Amino acid sequence: MTDEDVLQDHAHRRVVRIGDTVRRPVQPWTETVHALLRHLEAVGFPYAPRALGIDGEGREVLSYIDGESGRLGWAKVVGDDGLAAFARLLREYHDATAGFTPPDNAAWAEGATASADGEVVCHGDFGPWNVVWQGQQPVGLIDFDFARPAAPLHDIAYALQYVAPFRDDTECTHWLRCPRPPDRRRRLQRFCTAYGLPSTAGIVDAVIREQRENAERVRRLADAGHEPQAAWVAEGYLLDLERKLAWSQTHRHLFG
Repeated sequence: MTDEDVLQDHAHRRVVRIGDTVRRPVQPWTETVHALLRHLEAVGFPYAPRALGIDGEGREVLSYIDGESGRLGWAKVVGDDGLAAFARLLREYHDATAGFTPPDNAAWAEGATASADGEVVCHGDFGPWNVVWQGQQPVGLIDFDFARPAAPLHDIAYALQYVAPFRDDTECTHWLRCPRPPDRRRRLQRFCTAYGLPSTAGIVDAVIREQRENAERVRRLADAGHEPQAAWVAEGYLLDLERKLAWSQTHRHLFG
């Protein structure tokens, strides 16, 4: 039997490493995501895993990217250099999706979505936990389950929730690895500049809107029986999202 190194073992998903590959459960959108990964490979985007097909146990097979990710990613974006590298990675990814043509039977986690002018294929879950780091440099971007055609601002706003961050001081210092309460306005500006935005106008509103839409997205996926969203809702996660949204609305002056 081939040795399996368990990377994630939840009731809804078991992810393992076998040699230089990662094996994950197939989802309804896996075929579409694999088409996206093949496009990224073809255009020379070096940070995405390679789609290697389906194994004999019905799991998707991806190339393994060596480095630190998951909870270890939070410390990487605390400093200015890491924050800027994180933003540049998102811009490089968005640029690399240009010209991608989804398959005719494309399926996304958010449902059927046709691309419109000005849209990219958003990653959909662009947070420090889904970036692979070696030292202070990002070397990989993983977990494309929530990729979907959308305006780039969706990914930008989603990421800024966590790295500006739109969180209270206690969460910043206890959970997000910040050594002290952050200068949120400066960090928001730093991210936007590194991404290549001409200004931060409208960004705070976009983040608050994304927080509201994210709560609705979790509720919708939970109602459809998707995991881990169903478990999150059962555990009261929606109340936590509503609390964070209320904090952002009350403290928007901290961001500019």
